[in-house]
Amino acid sequence: MNSDRLGFSPGFTRKELRKLRSLKNPFGIQKFLDDMPYHLADTGWSPRVVLRENTSHCFEGAMFAAAALRANGYPPLVLDLEAEKDTDHVIAIYRQHGHWGALAKSNYTGCRYREPVYRTLRELALSYFEVYFNLRRERSLRTFSRPVNLARFDHLQWMTTEKPLWFVAEYLFTIRHFNLLRPGMSKRLHRVDLRSFQAGCLGRAEKTQ
Repeated sequence: MNSDRLGFSPGFTRKELRKLRSLKNPFGIQKFLDDMPYHLADTGWSPRVVLRENTSHCFEGAMFAAAALRANGYPPLVLDLEAEKDTDHVIAIYRQHGHWGALAKSNYTGCRYREPVYRTLRELALSYFEVYFNLRRERSLRTFSRPVNLARFDHLQWMTTEKPLWFVAEYLFTIRHFNLLRPGMSKRLHRVDLRSFQAGCLGRAEKTQ
């Protein structure tokens, strides 16, 4: 579906838009994200800047994926995954044939792409639970947000601005989140086994001294 038919006025150059549309589908967008180096800088780049710099972190990757999904006919939806004693994770989400999938940039191998096989957003969020852990090997995922359509930020040019997108991150902090665990469950969780931890950290980018 041509995103122009959805009232998409991106502000991208023709070259940028051709690149986004050349990714064609969610899997193509994820492959582009996976091929892109992960960086650890405290930045909040827009999709335009990510495209130019060819690097991103979790939040920036989700913003880029949402814009690329939009350029290919999907609504630009994101979901916030909230963690305890760990950093949050933002994913771009899409729906095909009534089922949800996700795109994501992550420093951990298991917190990236999801095929569209999940009937609900809760199912989708739970698919990240076993692979979402901190460096103490604690399973840390606790809540997920309602979906956010980033079109609400079009007046701030979220896709093409040179300014940081902290206004999106701040909004995600304020919206309703839903618990994944019942009371008491978190106290009974075990640490991730060492082999699974090492597999999850494969290729992990780390700050240099």
